[in-house]
Amino acid sequence: MQFFDTHAHIGLIYDDPIEQLRVIQQAKQAGVTRIVSINNSLHDFVKVYQTLKSVSGIYHAVGVAPSEVTNPGQNWIQTIEESVNLPNVVAVGETGLDYYKQFGDKHRQIELFITQLEIAQRYNKPVIIHNREAGRDLMDILSERMPDAGVILHCYSEDAAYAAKCLDKNMWFSFAGNLTYRNARNLHETVMFLKENNAVNRILIETESPFMIPAEYRERKRTMPAYLPSTARFLSEMLEMDLEELSVQLWQNSCKAFNLPE
Repeated sequence: MQFFDTHAHIGLIYDDPIEQLRVIQQAKQAGVTRIVSINNSLHDFVKVYQTLKSVSGIYHAVGVAPSEVTNPGQNWIQTIEESVNLPNVVAVGETGLDYYKQFGDKHRQIELFITQLEIAQRYNKPVIIHNREAGRDLMDILSERMPDAGVILHCYSEDAAYAAKCLDKNMWFSFAGNLTYRNARNLHETVMFLKENNAVNRILIETESPFMIPAEYRERKRTMPAYLPSTARFLSEMLEMDLEELSVQLWQNSCKAFNLPE
């Protein structure tokens, strides 16, 4: 079996390049053979990309997260546009809206997000969406500005009713380690809704490393891409699917979401 971690902040797990490579090697030993490396800032993107750009199975997203809204970087639009077609850069992001932490002004967050949606549309890249307590505004914006290459709803946090509004749009539902928590009722109901509506082919999984530790590893300090199979096993039990069958489906979904060959 092989697994695809669609969202991992490798640079936040360890700053040291040698440790980052060790994390990737451990992931491959666990069957996680493809990872999309995520950075919140362009400074971090440049640093991590230079370290990992030649590593087999590692892909990259480039963008500015809501947390960086007050300081996206000098010439940040130009930097994204110059980076988005670099080898193995497969998406714009993560970007989106975060009303929980209240990073900067809400309207500046929206402007930052819309600009990156426009870049993704120009360069035909999917967008990795960060959403924290901003579901309504996100849906309103995406209803008018959905990029043709689609969006990945990273670390899905809404409920099944919200998922129903997404099914007729080019959206992917990516579940992280918090899916394995007993109290994650919204996520469990969403998974069952997707199953009942024959939409398992829209599901992705991620580690959101170093955050969202799966319940199986709750005593650990940080999540690693190597822990991804734990979330896959939990999901297979929920869906009543054989793990190997599910791993094939998730792999195909992930490759399609990021326009990669299987």
